[in-house]
Amino acid sequence: MAIKLTLTEDETEILIDALEADMEGYLESAKEARGNNNREDVKTFTEAAERIQALKARLEALLGQ
Repeated sequence: MAIKLTLTEDETEILIDALEADMEGYLESAKEARGNNNREDVKTFTEAAERIQALKARLEALLGQ
């Protein structure tokens, strides 16, 4: 299923900023899980951060960043 949205550049930049903050949270959680030797959480948080990074990159490409 695809969802089509029409966003202004400002709205897209807001989403990019929010994704960046969210991604940083997941990376920090992965780091903490690594320190606690919790491999399953490391995998989960790392995968989430990678997916967020991919979406963020797609939005940045739309803005020519």
